[in-house]
Amino acid sequence: MTWHVLGAGSLGSLWAARLARAGLPVRLILRNRERLAAYQQAGGLTLVERGAARRYAIPAELPQADAPIHRLLLACKAYDAEAAAAELAPRLAADGELLLLQNGLGSQDAVAQRLPQQRCLFASSTEGAFRQADFQVVFAGNGHTWLGDPADPLPPPWLDELERAGIPHQWSPDILARLWRKLALNCAINPLTVLHDCRNGGLREHPAEVATLCAELSELLQRCGQPAAAEQLHEEVQRVIEATAANYSSMHQDVAQGRRTEIAYLLGHACATARRHDLQLPHLQHLQQRLLAHLGARGLPLD
Repeated sequence: MTWHVLGAGSLGSLWAARLARAGLPVRLILRNRERLAAYQQAGGLTLVERGAARRYAIPAELPQADAPIHRLLLACKAYDAEAAAAELAPRLAADGELLLLQNGLGSQDAVAQRLPQQRCLFASSTEGAFRQADFQVVFAGNGHTWLGDPADPLPPPWLDELERAGIPHQWSPDILARLWRKLALNCAINPLTVLHDCRNGGLREHPAEVATLCAELSELLQRCGQPAAAEQLHEEVQRVIEATAANYSSMHQDVAQGRRTEIAYLLGHACATARRHDLQLPHLQHLQQRLLAHLGARGLPLD
């Protein structure tokens, strides 16, 4: 069955290239004719791995193409996910499946509610990749992808295709715990790197601020019924800071390059959830206010 991939960013391109390399049928969906023409001029998608580059001439099409979609990897930004899913809805087969590869939380539920007939699987990935040019992706770090379906604990039959493609993965019966844990890690690190304008390792200079945020995030996770995601959160945040000390967080990169961030699906989602639970988390809420002011001062979107 063909893998349709919408979102030719870093992770979407990384998945598409590896699936194609394994001989699996893949088609890219590009947002408009200009992007399609640029892709065709590039001659395909280039994957750089261990310093070696290889191009894959993966077929590409527009969202309005006629062919039905049975399996869709939605790898766009969280703020684009629902609109992208809605645009493709007329092409989705009744038994179609979507694999949602977005940061944070909130966009996955929005897509699932928009497409109640299709199965929506949630994914959480720690793989590293970045685009060095249009349609050129560099595989920057080994990681793992967890997949799951909050509505159905049974795994789909096509996971062996990910094995063939060399995509490290694991089916998670409790994918929401994974997603909440990653959201908490992002909330404890990313906004502070933006506000202090530092690499992840720069947060070593702000231990009290990190510890306080971790305590409040743990309280939020407990209140949300995610105790496993709260376990030793501070210790893991410290490990991530050390392991990625030389890296700039994704949010820092977005702000530095004048791009819209995914704040609404990370810190925004955490703060909105706290309000729904009538939970007072003053440091987390103040962090959100500081970050929104920082984005606003730079003319960047606040959602």
